[in-house]
Amino acid sequence: MRIFITGVTGMAGSHLAEYLLQGEGLEVYGSFRWRSRMDNLDKLKEDGRLNIIASDLEPTLPNKINSSKLNLMEADITDPFSMKRVVAMVRPDRIFHLAAQSYVPVSWIAPAETLHTNIVGTVNLLEAVRAAGIDPIIHIAGSSEEYGYVLPNELPVTESNPLRPLSPYGVSKVAQEMLAYQYFRSYGLKTIVSRGFNHEGPRRGEVFVTSSMAKQIAEIEKGLKDAVLYTGDLSSKRDWSDVRDFVKAYWLVVEKGTPGEVYNIGSGVAREVREMLDMLLGMTDASIEVKLDPARLRPSDAKVLICDATKFRKSTGWQPQIPFEKTLKDLLDYWRERV
Repeated sequence: MRIFITGVTGMAGSHLAEYLLQGEGLEVYGSFRWRSRMDNLDKLKEDGRLNIIASDLEPTLPNKINSSKLNLMEADITDPFSMKRVVAMVRPDRIFHLAAQSYVPVSWIAPAETLHTNIVGTVNLLEAVRAAGIDPIIHIAGSSEEYGYVLPNELPVTESNPLRPLSPYGVSKVAQEMLAYQYFRSYGLKTIVSRGFNHEGPRRGEVFVTSSMAKQIAEIEKGLKDAVLYTGDLSSKRDWSDVRDFVKAYWLVVEKGTPGEVYNIGSGVAREVREMLDMLLGMTDASIEVKLDPARLRPSDAKVLICDATKFRKSTGWQPQIPFEKTLKDLLDYWRERV
């Protein structure tokens, strides 16, 4: 079985590749851009499990592909020609579409770029599948940000809740989902959407709240910055899971999910950002002052997001296994090794 992952160099993509490489009979492929940061794939590189396929090959793959390696191919989801080329070469049986501009604050600074990358990029992938004449199961990674403004009586959030996105990023993910449904109905593409709630862990980008705080603590511990940790709004509540649990859920989406359907994925437990920070601070002996940085506040924000993943759990049997404390400890240790 051939697996193709867009966004394989990201946090979730790299963990997904590692998870799939543990399986038997799977050939794992991923796309990267020439300017992609490759450090999330360092572990695979160190283990000798990274294979870069030359971009100047004829549109056929080498006869012998090592199924114990992640096979990387250069492509950009915003370029329809490169997507058609890669999809035609791989002819995957399963596709995980994870590539996106995924940082919410950037979507306010660069809304058009966010919409173009996430929406047009999805069109390019789906059109590449159609052009190749293949019939894979396609997982579209949506987001809890699609729900946006949630009323107190609507918690926890089920798949039937209204979508009221509060950022250009949230809008782009709603559009991705609508495209997935339209291509399912119009062309019979086997698209399945997950609305993933927050997932964290090692390799989380430093701009995201959990990672930003963990990195600041690691820098303070090593004397690289003053003992002041800067934060945004600490009162928002989020449903956090571990990325290593999430990638297992992604596999179950394509193995047990129903094409045309949407599934929430999350823990069902909401914590304030303040509680998360207190947990991180409890993992260090450093004396740290916490200060609000107005620049880190968002123009609008979903105050509370709690996942009801009943539908997904009934369909797949998935349950998160990794305690949130371990997720934060591993994230903090990740930054301790890098700052």
